[in-house]
Amino acid sequence: MSWLVNEKVNMSKKVSQKTLALIKKINRAFKEYPMLSDGDRVAIAMSGGHDSMSLLHLLEIRKSLTPERYKLIPIHIIGDARGPNDTPEHKPLIEWLEANRYAYIIAPMQIAPDEKLPMNCQRCTWNRRSTLFKIANRLGCNKIAFGHHFDDMVETALLNLLYQGRMATMYPYAPYFGGEFSLIRPLTYVTKKELIAYALNNDFPSPPPDCPRGHVSKRKMVADILNIADQDYQNMRWNIFRAAINCMKLDPKANLFDSSDLSVEKEKSYHEMEFMEE
Repeated sequence: MSWLVNEKVNMSKKVSQKTLALIKKINRAFKEYPMLSDGDRVAIAMSGGHDSMSLLHLLEIRKSLTPERYKLIPIHIIGDARGPNDTPEHKPLIEWLEANRYAYIIAPMQIAPDEKLPMNCQRCTWNRRSTLFKIANRLGCNKIAFGHHFDDMVETALLNLLYQGRMATMYPYAPYFGGEFSLIRPLTYVTKKELIAYALNNDFPSPPPDCPRGHVSKRKMVADILNIADQDYQNMRWNIFRAAINCMKLDPKANLFDSSDLSVEKEKSYHEMEFMEE
């Protein structure tokens, strides 16, 4: 496990209007869901992609705009479907974290000795999340933030509809282990297009290579379907998102995020099976 400890982060005092617009969307999520409170220690799931980098960057800037005081701890888990040993550190991410003087953690994915490689999306997700939760717990974090954005939520809703016959998506806020941890998604209302533009405007480094199984995943297929449908239905994504959230409010069982035991694998909807930090 690697450490870099330096509490001071270099941030410009002047915040652009585009940045403020994204922070406004984050604040909307915070207002609608109990994501963040004064004194929280928040572990940021850092994949090395633009989504998680934007999340960390925006939450850090937000500190200067709110009376809330919270601690951000980026955690990067090394490993994909191939396991931790065949996946190198993403050096551009490390260099970016060090250049901005973030205190961060790097650790390999923890897997069982008899884990069959390459893992499918469900097993990879399970092991990455389990590793992340253990580290966050050791660091005294009470919140774990993921960089899932609005388009991820829509894709997950369609995956659940097509493959599970139910309307549900990744919940913006969810407690784990009886409330010991809370999983939060501050970028719930931020689109992928906005995050790409934000990353370009801030000269973020290139993301890590795609997972070897990413091009054949069902999530990729659903993303392609949505891109085609976008050409004819302007509000389609918002309608799918709204329908999924409304159904989950009506049916508490639709939200499977209150998982008390990560050591026991159960039937999951696709927001669990193909969970990705990006």
